[in-house]
Amino acid sequence: MVETTGRSGPLAGMRVIELAHIMAGPVCGLMLADMGAEVIKVEKMDGDDTRRTVPPALEGESAAYMMMNRGKRGLSLDLKNPDGLAVLRRLLGTADALIENYRGGTMERLGIGYDTLRQEFPALVYCSLSGFGRTGPYADRAGFDLVAQGMSGLMSVTGEGPGRPPMKCGPPVTDITAGILAAMGVLAAYVHRLKTGRGQAVDTSLFEAGITHTYWQSAIAMATGIAPGPMGSAHPLNAPYEAFATADGWITIGAANQTNWLRMLKAIDAEALAEDPRFALNRDRMANRHELAATLAPIFSAETSEVWLGRLEAGGVPAGPVLDVNAMHRDPQTLAREMVVEVEHSRVGRMKTLGLPVKFSDTPGRVHGPAPLLGEHSRAILGEAGYTAAEIDGLIDRGVVRETAA
Repeated sequence: MVETTGRSGPLAGMRVIELAHIMAGPVCGLMLADMGAEVIKVEKMDGDDTRRTVPPALEGESAAYMMMNRGKRGLSLDLKNPDGLAVLRRLLGTADALIENYRGGTMERLGIGYDTLRQEFPALVYCSLSGFGRTGPYADRAGFDLVAQGMSGLMSVTGEGPGRPPMKCGPPVTDITAGILAAMGVLAAYVHRLKTGRGQAVDTSLFEAGITHTYWQSAIAMATGIAPGPMGSAHPLNAPYEAFATADGWITIGAANQTNWLRMLKAIDAEALAEDPRFALNRDRMANRHELAATLAPIFSAETSEVWLGRLEAGGVPAGPVLDVNAMHRDPQTLAREMVVEVEHSRVGRMKTLGLPVKFSDTPGRVHGPAPLLGEHSRAILGEAGYTAAEIDGLIDRGVVRETAA
Protein backbone atom coordinates (compact mmCIF):
# COMPACT_ATOMS: atom_id res chain seq x y z
CA MET A 1 0.00 0.00 0.00
CA VAL A 2 1.12 3.55 -0.70
CA GLU A 3 1.56 5.64 2.40
CA THR A 4 -1.15 8.24 2.94
CA THR A 5 0.38 9.85 6.01
CA GLY A 6 3.89 10.77 7.00
CA ARG A 7 5.05 11.37 3.45
CA SER A 8 8.53 12.88 3.39
CA GLY A 9 9.85 15.61 1.16
CA PRO A 10 9.48 19.36 0.67
CA LEU A 11 5.96 18.96 -0.75
CA ALA A 12 4.56 16.93 2.16
CA GLY A 13 1.02 18.16 2.79
CA MET A 14 0.34 19.06 -0.85
CA ARG A 15 -2.48 17.18 -2.59
CA VAL A 16 -2.55 16.71 -6.37
CA ILE A 17 -5.29 15.19 -8.52
CA GLU A 18 -3.80 13.57 -11.62
CA LEU A 19 -6.19 13.19 -14.58
CA ALA A 20 -3.37 12.13 -16.84
CA HIS A 21 -2.38 9.14 -18.90
CA ILE A 22 0.50 7.62 -20.87
CA MET A 23 3.63 9.67 -20.04
CA ALA A 24 3.94 13.48 -19.89
CA GLY A 25 1.25 14.05 -17.27
CA PRO A 26 2.26 10.99 -15.21
CA VAL A 27 5.90 12.21 -15.22
CA CYS A 28 4.69 15.47 -13.69
CA GLY A 29 2.74 13.54 -11.08
CA LEU A 30 5.57 11.19 -10.16
CA MET A 31 8.01 14.10 -9.74
CA LEU A 32 5.60 15.77 -7.31
CA ALA A 33 4.88 12.46 -5.52
CA ASP A 34 8.58 11.72 -5.02
CA MET A 35 8.97 15.16 -3.46
CA GLY A 36 6.27 14.38 -0.93
CA ALA A 37 2.96 15.42 -2.50
CA GLU A 38 0.00 13.07 -2.19
CA VAL A 39 -0.89 12.36 -5.80
CA ILE A 40 -4.27 10.75 -6.46
CA LYS A 41 -4.28 9.24 -9.93
CA VAL A 42 -7.83 9.26 -11.30
CA GLU A 43 -8.11 6.71 -14.10
CA LYS A 44 -10.93 5.88 -16.47
CA MET A 45 -12.79 2.68 -15.72
CA ASP A 46 -10.56 0.54 -17.94
CA GLY A 47 -7.43 2.32 -16.75
CA ASP A 48 -4.58 4.37 -18.16
CA ASP A 49 -3.69 3.09 -21.63
CA THR A 50 -0.15 2.42 -20.38
CA ARG A 51 -1.60 -0.52 -18.43
CA ARG A 52 -1.91 -2.16 -21.85
CA THR A 53 1.59 -1.24 -22.97
CA VAL A 54 2.98 -4.76 -22.81
CA PRO A 55 5.26 -6.65 -22.96
CA PRO A 56 7.00 -6.61 -20.59
CA ALA A 57 4.66 -7.32 -17.70
CA LEU A 58 5.20 -8.62 -14.17
CA GLU A 59 2.39 -10.71 -12.70
CA GLY A 60 0.10 -9.22 -15.34
CA GLU A 61 1.02 -5.61 -14.49
CA SER A 62 2.60 -3.44 -17.19
CA ALA A 63 6.24 -2.61 -16.38
CA ALA A 64 5.82 0.72 -18.20
CA TYR A 65 2.78 1.65 -16.12
CA MET A 66 4.49 0.72 -12.88
CA MET A 67 7.50 2.88 -13.74
CA MET A 68 5.44 5.99 -14.53
CA ASN A 69 3.02 5.80 -11.62
CA ARG A 70 4.94 4.69 -8.56
CA GLY A 71 4.22 6.56 -5.37
CA LYS A 72 0.64 7.49 -6.33
CA ARG A 73 -2.74 6.45 -4.97
CA GLY A 74 -5.22 5.03 -7.46
CA LEU A 75 -8.91 5.85 -7.99
CA SER A 76 -10.89 4.52 -10.98
CA LEU A 77 -13.78 6.83 -11.81
CA ASP A 78 -16.31 7.28 -14.64
CA LEU A 79 -16.12 11.00 -15.41
CA LYS A 80 -18.87 10.70 -18.03
CA ASN A 81 -21.29 9.93 -15.21
CA PRO A 82 -22.62 12.92 -13.22
CA ASP A 83 -22.01 10.98 -10.01
CA GLY A 84 -18.40 10.50 -11.07
CA LEU A 85 -17.99 14.21 -11.69
CA ALA A 86 -19.50 14.88 -8.27
CA VAL A 87 -16.87 12.65 -6.70
CA LEU A 88 -14.13 14.52 -8.57
CA ARG A 89 -15.45 17.89 -7.47
CA ARG A 90 -15.49 16.77 -3.86
CA LEU A 91 -11.84 15.71 -4.18
CA LEU A 92 -10.90 18.98 -5.86
CA GLY A 93 -12.25 20.82 -2.85
CA THR A 94 -9.35 19.33 -0.87
CA ALA A 95 -6.70 19.59 -3.62
CA ASP A 96 -3.94 22.08 -4.29
CA ALA A 97 -3.37 21.17 -7.94
CA LEU A 98 -4.87 19.27 -10.86
CA ILE A 99 -2.85 17.75 -13.71
CA GLU A 100 -4.52 16.85 -17.01
CA ASN A 101 -3.25 15.87 -20.44
CA TYR A 102 -6.42 15.10 -22.36
CA ARG A 103 -6.85 16.26 -25.92
CA GLY A 104 -7.98 19.88 -26.22
CA GLY A 105 -11.68 20.39 -25.46
CA THR A 106 -12.15 17.14 -23.52
CA MET A 107 -12.09 18.73 -20.07
CA GLU A 108 -14.44 21.48 -21.26
CA ARG A 109 -16.93 18.95 -22.64
CA LEU A 110 -16.91 17.20 -19.26
CA GLY A 111 -17.62 20.53 -17.55
CA ILE A 112 -14.30 20.61 -15.74
CA GLY A 113 -12.26 22.97 -17.91
CA TYR A 114 -10.16 25.65 -16.24
CA ASP A 115 -12.64 28.49 -16.76
CA THR A 116 -15.32 26.47 -14.99
CA LEU A 117 -13.23 25.10 -12.15
CA ARG A 118 -11.59 28.44 -11.37
CA GLN A 119 -15.01 29.74 -10.38
CA GLU A 120 -15.55 26.86 -7.96
CA PHE A 121 -11.96 26.49 -6.77
CA PRO A 122 -10.14 29.83 -7.16
CA ALA A 123 -7.07 28.56 -5.29
CA LEU A 124 -6.59 25.51 -7.56
CA VAL A 125 -3.43 25.22 -9.67
CA TYR A 126 -4.66 23.74 -12.97
CA CYS A 127 -1.91 22.23 -15.11
CA SER A 128 -2.52 21.21 -18.73
CA LEU A 129 -0.04 19.24 -20.83
CA SER A 130 -0.64 18.67 -24.52
CA GLY A 131 1.11 18.11 -27.82
CA PHE A 132 1.33 21.75 -28.82
CA GLY A 133 -0.11 23.86 -26.00
CA ARG A 134 -3.62 25.16 -25.39
CA THR A 135 -3.26 28.20 -27.67
CA GLY A 136 -2.04 28.76 -31.23
CA PRO A 137 -2.99 27.20 -34.57
CA TYR A 138 -2.01 23.67 -33.48
CA ALA A 139 -3.83 23.75 -30.14
CA ASP A 140 -6.36 21.10 -31.19
CA ARG A 141 -3.83 18.70 -32.71
CA ALA A 142 -3.04 15.41 -31.03
CA GLY A 143 0.60 15.21 -30.06
CA PHE A 144 3.05 12.38 -29.62
CA ASP A 145 6.74 12.39 -28.75
CA LEU A 146 7.79 11.28 -32.25
CA VAL A 147 5.82 14.11 -33.86
CA ALA A 148 7.11 16.66 -31.35
CA GLN A 149 10.71 15.54 -31.85
CA GLY A 150 10.29 16.02 -35.60
CA MET A 151 8.60 19.42 -35.45
CA SER A 152 10.78 20.88 -32.68
CA GLY A 153 13.97 20.39 -34.70
CA LEU A 154 15.37 17.57 -32.58
CA MET A 155 15.29 14.96 -35.32
CA SER A 156 17.10 17.30 -37.70
CA VAL A 157 20.12 17.40 -35.40
CA THR A 158 20.08 13.79 -34.18
CA GLY A 159 21.80 11.04 -36.13
CA GLU A 160 25.08 10.02 -37.69
CA GLY A 161 25.61 12.98 -39.99
CA PRO A 162 24.44 14.89 -43.08
CA GLY A 163 22.58 12.91 -45.70
CA ARG A 164 21.48 10.21 -43.28
CA PRO A 165 17.80 9.53 -42.42
CA PRO A 166 16.32 11.66 -39.63
CA MET A 167 16.56 9.97 -36.26
CA LYS A 168 14.70 10.50 -32.99
CA CYS A 169 16.38 10.53 -29.61
CA GLY A 170 16.06 7.05 -28.12
CA PRO A 171 14.05 8.01 -25.01
CA PRO A 172 10.79 9.99 -25.42
CA VAL A 173 12.54 13.18 -24.41
CA THR A 174 9.68 15.57 -25.20
CA ASP A 175 7.24 13.56 -23.08
CA ILE A 176 9.65 13.37 -20.15
CA THR A 177 10.80 16.97 -20.41
CA ALA A 178 7.22 18.23 -20.73
CA GLY A 179 6.42 16.43 -17.49
CA ILE A 180 9.40 17.99 -15.74
CA LEU A 181 8.52 21.46 -17.09
CA ALA A 182 4.95 20.95 -15.92
CA ALA A 183 6.15 20.02 -12.43
CA MET A 184 8.28 23.17 -12.40
CA GLY A 185 5.26 25.21 -13.50
CA VAL A 186 3.00 23.64 -10.88
CA LEU A 187 5.51 24.42 -8.15
CA ALA A 188 5.94 28.04 -9.31
CA ALA A 189 2.17 28.49 -9.36
CA TYR A 190 1.91 26.78 -5.97
CA VAL A 191 4.42 29.26 -4.50
CA HIS A 192 2.32 32.10 -5.95
CA ARG A 193 -0.79 30.56 -4.42
CA LEU A 194 0.88 30.33 -1.00
CA LYS A 195 1.68 34.05 -1.26
CA THR A 196 -1.66 35.26 -2.63
CA GLY A 197 -4.23 32.51 -2.12
CA ARG A 198 -4.93 32.47 -5.86
CA GLY A 199 -4.49 29.57 -8.25
CA GLN A 200 -3.88 29.81 -11.96
CA ALA A 201 -3.56 27.80 -15.16
CA VAL A 202 -0.22 26.24 -16.10
CA ASP A 203 0.19 25.22 -19.74
CA THR A 204 3.09 23.44 -21.43
CA SER A 205 3.56 20.98 -24.27
CA LEU A 206 5.69 18.34 -25.90
CA PHE A 207 6.45 20.78 -28.73
CA GLU A 208 7.85 23.40 -26.36
CA ALA A 209 9.71 20.73 -24.41
CA GLY A 210 11.47 19.69 -27.63
CA ILE A 211 12.31 23.29 -28.49
CA THR A 212 14.04 23.77 -25.13
CA HIS A 213 16.53 21.07 -26.10
CA THR A 214 17.73 23.12 -29.07
CA TYR A 215 19.37 25.95 -27.12
CA TRP A 216 22.83 25.47 -28.70
CA GLN A 217 21.48 24.72 -32.18
CA SER A 218 19.04 27.63 -32.02
CA ALA A 219 21.84 29.96 -30.93
CA ILE A 220 23.84 28.91 -33.99
CA ALA A 221 20.87 29.26 -36.35
CA MET A 222 19.89 32.65 -34.96
CA ALA A 223 23.44 33.95 -35.25
CA THR A 224 24.28 32.56 -38.69
CA GLY A 225 21.00 31.87 -40.44
CA ILE A 226 22.20 28.31 -41.04
CA ALA A 227 20.31 25.41 -39.47
CA PRO A 228 22.76 22.93 -37.90
CA GLY A 229 22.54 19.29 -38.90
CA PRO A 230 23.28 15.99 -37.17
CA MET A 231 26.81 15.39 -35.90
CA GLY A 232 26.67 11.95 -34.35
CA SER A 233 28.01 12.21 -30.81
CA ALA A 234 29.98 15.39 -31.55
CA HIS A 235 29.27 18.86 -30.15
CA PRO A 236 28.17 21.77 -32.36
CA LEU A 237 30.45 24.27 -30.60
CA ASN A 238 33.43 22.41 -29.09
CA ALA A 239 35.93 19.72 -30.08
CA PRO A 240 36.93 17.10 -29.20
CA TYR A 241 33.66 16.33 -27.46
CA GLU A 242 32.38 12.98 -28.72
CA ALA A 243 32.59 9.21 -28.46
CA PHE A 244 35.64 7.24 -29.58
CA ALA A 245 35.99 3.50 -30.13
CA THR A 246 38.57 1.73 -27.98
CA ALA A 247 40.01 -1.75 -28.30
CA ASP A 248 37.01 -3.22 -26.48
CA GLY A 249 34.18 -0.67 -26.51
CA TRP A 250 33.42 3.06 -26.58
CA ILE A 251 34.25 6.00 -24.36
CA THR A 252 33.16 9.61 -24.38
CA ILE A 253 35.64 12.47 -24.00
CA GLY A 254 34.73 16.03 -23.07
CA ALA A 255 37.86 18.00 -23.88
CA ALA A 256 35.62 20.97 -24.51
CA ASN A 257 38.00 23.79 -23.61
CA GLN A 258 41.65 24.58 -24.15
CA THR A 259 42.71 23.40 -20.70
CA ASN A 260 41.08 20.00 -21.12
CA TRP A 261 42.38 19.71 -24.69
CA LEU A 262 45.93 20.07 -23.45
CA ARG A 263 45.29 17.75 -20.52
CA MET A 264 43.91 15.12 -22.89
CA LEU A 265 46.93 15.32 -25.16
CA LYS A 266 49.20 14.77 -22.19
CA ALA A 267 47.13 11.85 -20.93
CA ILE A 268 47.24 10.05 -24.28
CA ASP A 269 50.90 10.92 -25.02
CA ALA A 270 50.00 13.03 -28.05
CA GLU A 271 51.28 16.43 -26.95
CA ALA A 272 52.74 17.08 -30.40
CA LEU A 273 49.20 17.70 -31.65
CA ALA A 274 49.15 20.92 -29.63
CA GLU A 275 51.54 22.37 -32.19
CA ASP A 276 49.44 21.33 -35.20
CA PRO A 277 47.85 24.53 -36.56
CA ARG A 278 44.73 22.60 -37.54
CA PHE A 279 44.06 21.89 -33.87
CA ALA A 280 45.65 24.81 -32.03
CA LEU A 281 42.48 26.49 -30.76
CA ASN A 282 38.85 25.41 -30.50
CA ARG A 283 37.89 27.35 -33.63
CA ASP A 284 40.62 25.48 -35.50
CA ARG A 285 39.50 22.14 -34.13
CA MET A 286 35.89 22.84 -35.08
CA ALA A 287 36.93 23.86 -38.59
CA ASN A 288 38.89 20.61 -38.90
CA ARG A 289 36.70 18.40 -36.75
CA HIS A 290 36.69 15.42 -39.10
CA GLU A 291 40.49 15.49 -39.44
CA LEU A 292 40.78 15.73 -35.66
CA ALA A 293 38.52 12.71 -35.12
CA ALA A 294 40.44 10.73 -37.76
CA THR A 295 43.72 11.60 -36.04
CA LEU A 296 42.53 10.58 -32.59
CA ALA A 297 40.65 7.43 -33.61
CA PRO A 298 43.66 5.12 -34.08
CA ILE A 299 45.17 6.32 -30.81
CA PHE A 300 42.09 5.36 -28.79
CA SER A 301 41.50 2.10 -30.62
CA ALA A 302 44.95 0.87 -29.56
CA GLU A 303 44.04 0.41 -25.87
CA THR A 304 41.04 -0.77 -23.83
CA SER A 305 38.42 1.49 -22.34
CA GLU A 306 39.70 0.75 -18.84
CA VAL A 307 43.21 1.87 -19.74
CA TRP A 308 42.08 5.10 -21.35
CA LEU A 309 39.56 5.99 -18.67
CA GLY A 310 42.18 5.46 -15.98
CA ARG A 311 44.67 7.71 -17.74
CA LEU A 312 42.10 10.38 -18.58
CA GLU A 313 40.74 10.47 -15.03
CA ALA A 314 44.26 10.74 -13.63
CA GLY A 315 44.87 13.62 -16.00
CA GLY A 316 41.71 15.47 -14.98
CA VAL A 317 39.94 15.02 -18.32
CA PRO A 318 36.15 14.53 -18.27
CA ALA A 319 35.49 11.09 -19.80
CA GLY A 320 33.31 8.05 -19.27
CA PRO A 321 32.27 4.70 -20.67
CA VAL A 322 29.25 4.23 -22.93
CA LEU A 323 27.05 2.01 -20.75
CA ASP A 324 23.95 0.07 -21.69
CA VAL A 325 20.94 0.50 -19.41
CA ASN A 326 21.64 -2.61 -17.34
CA ALA A 327 25.23 -1.50 -16.77
CA MET A 328 23.98 1.98 -15.81
CA HIS A 329 21.69 0.39 -13.20
CA ARG A 330 24.68 -1.42 -11.67
CA ASP A 331 27.03 1.56 -11.74
CA PRO A 332 28.24 2.50 -8.24
CA GLN A 333 27.38 6.16 -8.77
CA THR A 334 23.82 5.26 -9.79
CA LEU A 335 23.47 3.24 -6.60
CA ALA A 336 25.17 5.84 -4.40
CA ARG A 337 22.73 8.48 -5.66
CA GLU A 338 19.79 6.13 -4.97
CA MET A 339 18.65 6.24 -8.57
CA VAL A 340 17.68 2.56 -8.42
CA VAL A 341 15.45 1.76 -5.46
CA GLU A 342 13.11 -1.03 -4.41
CA VAL A 343 9.41 -0.87 -3.55
CA GLU A 344 6.88 -3.48 -2.42
CA HIS A 345 4.12 -3.86 -5.01
CA SER A 346 0.72 -5.21 -4.00
CA ARG A 347 0.77 -7.92 -6.67
CA VAL A 348 4.34 -8.16 -7.95
CA GLY A 349 6.11 -8.07 -4.59
CA ARG A 350 9.57 -6.57 -4.19
CA MET A 351 10.59 -4.78 -7.38
CA LYS A 352 13.04 -2.16 -8.62
CA THR A 353 12.22 1.28 -9.96
CA LEU A 354 14.07 4.54 -10.62
CA GLY A 355 14.62 7.04 -7.83
CA LEU A 356 14.19 10.78 -7.32
CA PRO A 357 16.82 12.76 -9.28
CA VAL A 358 16.69 15.80 -6.96
CA LYS A 359 18.20 15.64 -3.47
CA PHE A 360 17.24 17.89 -0.54
CA SER A 361 19.40 18.40 2.55
CA ASP A 362 16.61 19.10 5.05
CA THR A 363 13.47 17.57 3.50
CA PRO A 364 14.60 14.52 1.53
CA GLY A 365 12.12 13.07 -0.89
CA ARG A 366 11.87 9.45 -1.94
CA VAL A 367 9.77 6.98 -3.88
CA HIS A 368 6.90 6.48 -1.47
CA GLY A 369 5.57 3.24 -2.87
CA PRO A 370 4.66 1.30 -6.00
CA ALA A 371 2.16 2.10 -8.71
CA PRO A 372 -1.45 1.34 -7.74
CA LEU A 373 -3.53 -1.48 -9.12
CA LEU A 374 -6.51 -0.14 -11.07
CA GLY A 375 -8.80 1.36 -8.45
CA GLU A 376 -6.69 -0.03 -5.61
CA HIS A 377 -7.33 2.94 -3.31
CA SER A 378 -10.81 3.91 -4.53
CA ARG A 379 -12.57 2.88 -1.33
CA ALA A 380 -10.03 4.51 0.97
CA ILE A 381 -9.95 7.77 -0.99
CA LEU A 382 -13.75 8.04 -1.05
CA GLY A 383 -13.92 7.24 2.66
CA GLU A 384 -11.48 10.04 3.39
CA ALA A 385 -13.66 12.35 1.27
CA GLY A 386 -16.61 11.68 3.56
CA TYR A 387 -18.50 8.99 1.68
CA THR A 388 -20.06 6.30 3.84
CA ALA A 389 -19.42 2.61 3.21
CA ALA A 390 -22.95 2.25 1.86
CA GLU A 391 -22.47 5.19 -0.51
CA ILE A 392 -19.18 3.74 -1.75
CA ASP A 393 -20.81 0.37 -2.32
CA GLY A 394 -23.54 2.10 -4.30
CA LEU A 395 -21.03 3.94 -6.51
CA ILE A 396 -19.20 0.69 -7.18
CA ASP A 397 -22.42 -1.22 -7.88
CA ARG A 398 -23.60 1.45 -10.35
CA GLY A 399 -20.28 1.36 -12.24
CA VAL A 400 -19.29 4.90 -11.27
CA VAL A 401 -16.24 3.72 -9.32
CA ARG A 402 -14.08 0.66 -9.81
CA GLU A 403 -12.34 -1.14 -6.99
CA THR A 404 -9.55 -3.69 -7.30
CA ALA A 405 -8.48 -5.65 -4.27
CA ALA A 406 -4.74 -5.92 -3.63
